[in-house]
Amino acid sequence: MTAVPEQAETAAPATTTAKRRGVLAAYFALTKPRVIELLLVTTIPAMFLAERGVPSPWLVLVTLVGGAMSAGSANALNCVADSDIDAVMHRTRSRPLVSYEVPRKHALIFGIVLGVVSFAVLALGANLLAAVLSLAAILFYVFVYTLLLKRRTSQNIVWGGAAGCMPVVIGWAAVAGKVEWPAIVMFAVVFLWTPPHFWSLAMKYRDDYARAGVPMLPVVATPRQVSARILVYSWATVACTLLLVPATSWVYVAIAVLSGAAFLIVAQRLHASVRQGRTTNPMTLFHLSNSYLAVLFVAIAVDAAIGLPTLT
Repeated sequence: MTAVPEQAETAAPATTTAKRRGVLAAYFALTKPRVIELLLVTTIPAMFLAERGVPSPWLVLVTLVGGAMSAGSANALNCVADSDIDAVMHRTRSRPLVSYEVPRKHALIFGIVLGVVSFAVLALGANLLAAVLSLAAILFYVFVYTLLLKRRTSQNIVWGGAAGCMPVVIGWAAVAGKVEWPAIVMFAVVFLWTPPHFWSLAMKYRDDYARAGVPMLPVVATPRQVSARILVYSWATVACTLLLVPATSWVYVAIAVLSGAAFLIVAQRLHASVRQGRTTNPMTLFHLSNSYLAVLFVAIAVDAAIGLPTLT
């Protein structure tokens, strides 16, 4: 007769723990961790290049933590602003605000608190410039991209993507205490890389964006126009990577040329397929673009770490 109450007593804590884990997972999902991973991949190499060697592990840790919290803040606030869009898009219907796992007000507070803490972490652990740049990235992403551009222009991701370029500048500033020309070049590389990366994804989910009333380029332009612009931005991205030659050695240059060639080949194949009316898979370029950016920035880090003489 005592077995049932005992089972109930042990089940209750387990259920509570599971609920807590579910809540924590929902808040974590608000930060869009997969997006943060990509941003952090560009931060560390920028710090290596600024140091022209291996930077302080403590400074790297502080910058990564502060940067991750900053990006998480921007993403959480984006989820609050875009909850109506997310509700009608198949790709985003499982996000915490849409599934009512996190109340909208709580998500707003969570995003603001993350932003405040990230500013404090970077200001105290790195320097004030890195903290100010991080705050500027949050404000730009939320107010310029999410609230001003996203629902009004097909060029939304071109200009709004500037927020995603900020980690390289923040990483450089954390090490050097200032922003120098290699940081601007890396910013430009990510800026030019963003349209082909995102437009290839938007080609796949064109109907989703159309349903939500978001004028992403594939919604308002023909597939041929989209693939042509993807190709132009892809060429511009690869060309921009070569501007780092004066600050790097042959190691970076070799990897930049080879990986850039692979990126351009896939972009060209996508455009050729669209022109010829063949079935296309834009996600091939989307996934490759992730790998391309990661390989490129790892090359920057390795080049700086091994300390070979620069080419100029």
